[in-house]
Formats: sequence, structure tokens, C-alpha cells
Amino acid sequence: MLPRTDGYGILSVTHPVCRRRSAVSHERPKKMPKIHPTAFVDPAAKIADDVEIGPLVSIEADVTVGEGTTIQQGAILRGHTTIGKNCRIYPYACVGMKTQDLKYISGSTSYVEIGDGTTLREFSTVHLGTFDGEKTIVGKNCLIMAYCHVAHGCVLGDHVITSNAVQLAGSVTIEDFGIIGGVTGVHQFCRIGTHAMVGGAAKVRRDIPPYMMCDEVDGEMRAVGPNIVGLSRRGFPQSVCRALKEAYRIIYREKLNRSQALDKIEREIEQTSEIAHLVKFYRDSTRGVC
Repeated sequence: MLPRTDGYGILSVTHPVCRRRSAVSHERPKKMPKIHPTAFVDPAAKIADDVEIGPLVSIEADVTVGEGTTIQQGAILRGHTTIGKNCRIYPYACVGMKTQDLKYISGSTSYVEIGDGTTLREFSTVHLGTFDGEKTIVGKNCLIMAYCHVAHGCVLGDHVITSNAVQLAGSVTIEDFGIIGGVTGVHQFCRIGTHAMVGGAAKVRRDIPPYMMCDEVDGEMRAVGPNIVGLSRRGFPQSVCRALKEAYRIIYREKLNRSQALDKIEREIEQTSEIAHLVKFYRDSTRGVC
């Protein structure tokens, strides 16, 4: 009689063979990945204990998957891809596919890194870099919703949220806690600052300042005010929120050019870490800031 399995093609820890081994060694049975019989997992792939791999999943040789991760039906993991611990990969997500950038040179080795605790929802795509050694990075505890695309060379910080069908072109940077509304497209090389919030169905062609809310108004992306609700929920003190409100007023309401506004902020507003980062973000921009 065939040994009883748990439906994923591995022996159940309650099977007599496992119990006998445990009794002899006085050790708990070692955990094993749960791999559905219809999944294809290359023997060279590095799959941690207790990973769950659902039906019709495809995982190639150079993939590493961390502990506690679940990969659901039909997901595809290719290339030099590293998935962190406790990630959730939903049905038909594709990670580590070849870049769509036509500058790719055959034989180049590039990478995808997905941080611990990140969720990739249905049909989302994260592509390899274009150039030899280039990385596409999604940080820890991010939520990439259904049908989103993260292109070659993008770098997403921790706790980033991209709502459904957000499309990130190549080499986009999103700092920690950035949020992008659904069906928004982001031009290549744009930066989205920390704790910024971008409205839905928008076209981002310039950098989005940190701590600010931006939305498309009359066909143009504009900063509409500090993200006070989001900052308050994350524990920022009222003094910081007031300083950011004043910085916004100086930049967008006093009819100064950008350099004059930044100089005034440095002179007249206490240089907390948030204000200093805001000013530096504007000064470092190469695409211009909304």
C-alpha cells in the first residue's frame, strides 16, 4: 500500500514511518516544503523548509525562496530571483522574467530581490534588470496589487503599496511607505518620495515630493498638500506636520522660484529630519518635482 501523503506529494508527519523515525531519534520530524504534484520545481532551486507551492507553479534553477512563503497556483519564478521570508505570491504572478527593455544584451546576468513579508497579487509582474548585475528590488512588507508591473531596475523601499494596475517603467524609485493609486503610470527614472501618496488614474512624469499628496489636476500632476492623515496614522508628531504644511505653503503658494523657496525653508523652518529630506529631495531632482 502506498504511503499516505498530504495532497502535496510529501509524507504526512502522522505516517507511521515518520513516527518511528521520531521515536528513535527523539527529534521532531524535519519540516519539508509542501509542493503540489503538478508544480515544476527545478531540483537546483533553493526552497526553504515549510514553503508551500501550489498547483502548476513553475520555479527555475536560480530561484531562492525563503521560509514561510506561499506560492499559489500558476505563479512563475525565473532568473536569478530571491524571494524573502513569509511572502505571499498569488496566482499567475510572474517574477524574474526577462526585461522588456530592448537594450538588453543576451547573456547578461541580472537579478530580482523581493523582501520579507511582501505580497504580490494576481497577475503582477516583476522583471529582471537590463544590464549585467542590475537589480530590480521590492522591499519588505510591500503590497503589489493585481496586474501591477515593476520594470527593470526599479527600486521599491519597505511598506510600499501600488494599487491595482499601477505600471512602473524602468528605473523608477519609490521610497519607504510610498503609495500609488490604481491605474497610474510612472515614467522611467521618476522618484516617489517617502510617505507620498499619488492619486489614481494619473500620469507621473516628474518626481513626487516626500510627505506630499499629488494628483492630476486639469491634465497636470500637482502637489495638493501634505499627507497629514497618513503621517498622523504613522505616529508623526503634530510639530512635524505643521512644519511640512509651512514648507508646502512656501514652495507652492508664495510665488517664489524653487531655489528661493528652498532657501527660505532652510532659514525659517526648524530643520527636522523630515524637512531636511524634503529640501534635499527637491535639490537632487533631475526630472523636476511636481
